[in-house]
Amino acid sequence: MDQQLRTLHPPHDYRFDDEFFFALCQANETLRLERDASGNILFMPPTGTETGRYNLELAIELGIWNRQKQLGVTFDSSTGFTLPNSAVRSPDASWVAKERWDALTERERQGFAPICPDFVIEVRSKSDDLKAKMKEYRDNGTRLGWLIDRAGQQVFIYRENGSIEIKQGSSVTLSGEDVLPDFSISLPL
Repeated sequence: MDQQLRTLHPPHDYRFDDEFFFALCQANETLRLERDASGNILFMPPTGTETGRYNLELAIELGIWNRQKQLGVTFDSSTGFTLPNSAVRSPDASWVAKERWDALTERERQGFAPICPDFVIEVRSKSDDLKAKMKEYRDNGTRLGWLIDRAGQQVFIYRENGSIEIKQGSSVTLSGEDVLPDFSISLPL
């Protein structure tokens, strides 16, 4: 599908604000929408079943780790976050440290919380180019991010210090490092 068909650009003198965008998403809950930092609304196609299955397995592992450690809150791919740059993004799986989550008001938690996750996972589907999105997460406060490219059998590990490590192979083992203590997962790619 052509990229222009998937992006709604506001008129040059108007910006889709947080309330409008949240209301739009609630009124169209079967659509997957994101907003970029320029205010453009992006229509995100649903993932294929194999990618969805893989995403869920990752989210389950992250959730089990978090339930045992109780160090924060985990989120699935349908969760929107308002980043400091005003973009609203929905990573495939994410985690926010407990003290940062607890600092949000109940009202902030009900909408697209104004917080960038400490940890994000994005799984590349055939049509995605997620490197810019991962950089955006990092630039807005994500401390650790994994971009999983199964087709290329690579995982790009984005760290808050700006480094990007690439692991390759048909299977890789990833660590939550100091962001997710004792979290480790072996992934088939």
